[in-house]
Amino acid sequence: MLNFISYPSPNFNERPSDTKIDCVVLHYTDVATLEEALQILTDSKRESRVSSHYVIDEDGTIYQLVDDEKRAWHAGVSSLQGQNNVNDFSIGIELQNGGYYAGYALTGIWPKFPDAQIEALKKLLNRLMAKFPITLDRVVGHEHIAPDLKIDPGPVFPWEKIRGK
Repeated sequence: MLNFISYPSPNFNERPSDTKIDCVVLHYTDVATLEEALQILTDSKRESRVSSHYVIDEDGTIYQLVDDEKRAWHAGVSSLQGQNNVNDFSIGIELQNGGYYAGYALTGIWPKFPDAQIEALKKLLNRLMAKFPITLDRVVGHEHIAPDLKIDPGPVFPWEKIRGK
């Protein structure tokens, strides 16, 4: 059984009533610290209110911000296999990682995703895939659902560890 640290975000709403959750979207936080990421994802006063269902820290600690059944605001303008509004039918998972702006742009090196974080992600994905009709081909990156706008989780994300290839 996975244990989560509850860190509620007010940035969510109800899913459409006919929605089937069948997708997971992976993101990186693109900020230097977990504290900064959690502040952004739970701030109701920001102009662009965002959230996700989960945040996984580099040490593998999992924070739950929004209940799975609710609609977190993580995907923005997005489409997957002809379905628009990916927030409606997906679970959003943020991985604490400096990403482009907090990582690569400052150092010229893409920050790696630590093994503990990837192992926690795999456990969480297994839990979600047991709970919802999610298949590995429906575990995607933000870059896959909004390719003209987003690049996360980025070029060093270890898809082979997630998809077992």
